[in-house]
Amino acid sequence: MVLDGLGKSLRSVLDRVNGSAAIDEALIKDVAKELQRALLQADVNVQLVLKLTNNVRTRALEEKPAAGKSAKQHVTRIIYEELVNLLKNGEPIALKPQTIMLVGLYGQGKTTSAGKLANYFIKKGFSVGLIGADVYRPAALDQLKQLGAKVGAEVYGEPGESDAVKIVRNGLEKFADKKIRIIDTSGRHALEDDLIEEIIGISKVANADERVLVLDSQVGQQAGPQAKAFNEAVDVSGVILTKMDGTAKGGGALSAVATTNARIVFLGVGEHIRDLEAFDADRFISRLLGMGDLAGLVEIAKEEMAGEEEDMEALARNMMSGHFTLTDMYAQMKAVKKMGALKKLVGLLPGMNKVEDKIDFDASQAKLDQYRVIMDSMTKQEKDEPALIKGKRIERIAKGAGVTPHDVKELLKQYNNSKKMMGSVSKDRKMRKKMQKQFGNVDPKALEEFQNSGGLNGGSE
Repeated sequence: MVLDGLGKSLRSVLDRVNGSAAIDEALIKDVAKELQRALLQADVNVQLVLKLTNNVRTRALEEKPAAGKSAKQHVTRIIYEELVNLLKNGEPIALKPQTIMLVGLYGQGKTTSAGKLANYFIKKGFSVGLIGADVYRPAALDQLKQLGAKVGAEVYGEPGESDAVKIVRNGLEKFADKKIRIIDTSGRHALEDDLIEEIIGISKVANADERVLVLDSQVGQQAGPQAKAFNEAVDVSGVILTKMDGTAKGGGALSAVATTNARIVFLGVGEHIRDLEAFDADRFISRLLGMGDLAGLVEIAKEEMAGEEEDMEALARNMMSGHFTLTDMYAQMKAVKKMGALKKLVGLLPGMNKVEDKIDFDASQAKLDQYRVIMDSMTKQEKDEPALIKGKRIERIAKGAGVTPHDVKELLKQYNNSKKMMGSVSKDRKMRKKMQKQFGNVDPKALEEFQNSGGLNGGSE
């Protein structure tokens, strides 16, 4: 998870609040100190840390809890709001036809981010054209073409041409019919005069809706001065922070940029083309505090499972009704595989931080892959009626999958445990309503009728 160390420290602070016998001045003082320690260790600016913790201390002691809320819930809410206020400084990039110009120094990840941005907008249903205007790095255009081919975006470039402004002008004409046009510009080792002159020239020709600075988050608090310098040069409208998954300085970069006029619009959170997250301070802090991001999970599901909505609706209906077969389990595993890394998905679920450290994600992913191979060796009838799988069927399935009978039995045990869990969900009215609210595609009346008629779990609530 992004900023995992900070997340653990902040969740420890909340555990201290929730585990206390009473909320008094001494506790609030200790909580403020723990918050300071957590934020400073994450490289957040000292002045910002002091301001935030003073606000938490003052509000916790002076504000009264809202109606129906306990003192513990009140303090937790204050911490959440102050952390959001620290990072919130603008709206995300709009989902509309536009031209986006990427700027930044060498080695910050501009070209890779261009490919990730293209993938992001294509997943949202936009046509995308990539314009390679880096005339100083010979491999830049080849890299952009490879990324474009991977995500399905057309790429324009002029090998050997040294006039970046000319390339951009021609590229914009070439991609006049594209909804999204992304310009990858040259970088330098420092913000030198010739770089400023070039990106100003490109900016005038492009008339870009967004001028986005790409920054490596490993620079920490120095991200602030860099963002400010580029902002003064070309009126930067947004910032992408890259490598947020592998640095202890991410907190410094996030908070430093958030205090400039440039808003944070995306976070690069991994090496894969899908590893770009639209930045939302509320959802980001919610995940850091272990409150999850179900909206983000649903968003990923909608994008990755586009065209398979009916299958997913049927799966959700079966899960909530208690009618859960190996066919459903297979579809569930396929969806998880398609949606991305298991650890990333778990991080979007509320409360999973409490068990996250105990999970071997690589081993779990390997086990899921093995289960899918085993189920590929089953007949349709066996997957729809798992009770049939006994004796010689187990031996045949194991032989076909290249595994042992024990592995097949282990899968069946996992299936039965999952079915029991789904059965408990189907009988939990509050949980059903929560899932219906999140997914919005299961008819609650039909589900209620199914349950009252006995369902496949037997008996109504």
